[in-house]
Amino acid sequence: MENLSNLFKQKATEQHHRAEVMIAGEQLRLRLHDGKLIKDRRYHLRTYPNCFVAKELIDWLIDHKEAPDRETGIRLMQKLMDHDILHHVCDEHSDYKDAKLLYRFRKDDGTFPLNKEVKVFLRGQSLYETLIGMDNSILKAREENLVKYQRSFLGCEMVDWLVEEGEVANRKEATELCQTLLEHGIIQQVSAQCHFYDRDLLYQFRINFRRRRRLTELLSESLHRSLSDSPDSPFCLRKLNPEQDPSSFLSVQTNKEIKIVSAVRRSSVTSLAGGSSLYYNLSPNLGLVPAVECNPKSGEPFFLMSTEVLSPPGPGCPKGAFFPRGNRTFWFFFEDVSLLIQEASSFFLMFTFLFKKSGT
Repeated sequence: MENLSNLFKQKATEQHHRAEVMIAGEQLRLRLHDGKLIKDRRYHLRTYPNCFVAKELIDWLIDHKEAPDRETGIRLMQKLMDHDILHHVCDEHSDYKDAKLLYRFRKDDGTFPLNKEVKVFLRGQSLYETLIGMDNSILKAREENLVKYQRSFLGCEMVDWLVEEGEVANRKEATELCQTLLEHGIIQQVSAQCHFYDRDLLYQFRINFRRRRRLTELLSESLHRSLSDSPDSPFCLRKLNPEQDPSSFLSVQTNKEIKIVSAVRRSSVTSLAGGSSLYYNLSPNLGLVPAVECNPKSGEPFFLMSTEVLSPPGPGCPKGAFFPRGNRTFWFFFEDVSLLIQEASSFFLMFTFLFKKSGT
């Protein structure tokens, strides 16, 4: 019986560490967006949306005291890669390299795996944020055996609240939900001696979703940090709209929204494989952001510039030459640059001939 209890605690600790990695990775992603380190980048006449340069990120980690040296920075990013937080834009490198290579957070291209562990994490996060935001929340500072526990609750009160708020259909489902949250290291009994029961027992959220994480914490499998010994991060995981789909991170900076381009054409192997049940293709839950338009506005003067011939007009658009006229835009695609230049020269000669003919 004792061996089963130890095995259960070990599994909960592993799940808790996994959740901490997800939160730290999401906070880092929001910070990098805010610092403009994540942006659309061009390489070999191709645009890769919402990515960053590996070498620049290591520099950023050292400058912001998130890593003492480059080796530690590489280990931190490899930890995120091992947990499917980020990946190489073309999935050609399974390890993180301190080089001029492009990487991207999976949440920015809709390839983050939505497995059972993630679903439980998201449900726990949603409940936590709802309870924290309430005026008369059941989460309170309570004392037991002369020890004060922050954000704690009674098991029977949590079951009552879940049923009253319509989170579950009945008390049995509420109890099963809380047992699942406990098994995944999101909540715990304060004495860590028993499972979740619909009784007058004291529990608390093991995870403070709003606490600012230091990336170096990820290198330790045992996270013994208290819930209250670190301030809340300005890049919190908050619920922006209660009616939004709860199947993605509830992520938003507290003082402003981060507008992220939702790229449709992806470069990763997983996204090119089509819709898979292991991945969700929802855009980041940061508000509705209009897609970037590749075509120029209609009604612009009809001029052909060299930059228009050799580069696409916007992120995510393939190479080619575009010719706007009125409300229509014609695209001509070419397989290589040499053919592109030849065709551009032909068009130029054609336009010159027509111009002279119209002048006569």
